[in-house]
Amino acid sequence: MPLHLVKLCVGADSIEDLEAWRDTIAPDGRPMEHVTRMTPKRAAELLDGGSLYWVIRRVIQVRQRIVDLEEFTDEDGVKRCAIRLDPELVRTAPSPRRPFQGWRYLKAEDAPADLSVQAGGEDLPDDLRTQLIEIGAW
Repeated sequence: MPLHLVKLCVGADSIEDLEAWRDTIAPDGRPMEHVTRMTPKRAAELLDGGSLYWVIRRVIQVRQRIVDLEEFTDEDGVKRCAIRLDPELVRTAPSPRRPFQGWRYLKAEDAPADLSVQAGGEDLPDDLRTQLIEIGAW
């Protein structure tokens, strides 16, 4: 069973902001990279189908599949971890989260479900989805 990560999407106020960042750092559809200071100890479980769930404005709204983890030392001699992510952004059912630092593990059974046209919500405009989340209606 895969294990996932949850991380705050700092600097993004919407899924569109995350899409713009993705398009800037990985414009040709190759995996994008998010660098963090800590290396996950449970890498094998994360690489077995895990995703990074992004918290945007205190709500998990989207995920990206983790395709690789690479530990490296930066130019200042600090160990870091590059989390390589599939460029596809998969919208999820909204799941509120309190602020935290770094990342947290997320068990598969606790992960929010993906949105789909059949389940409803995938085709909603982002501003409407945001408003529904903000008023607690979703």
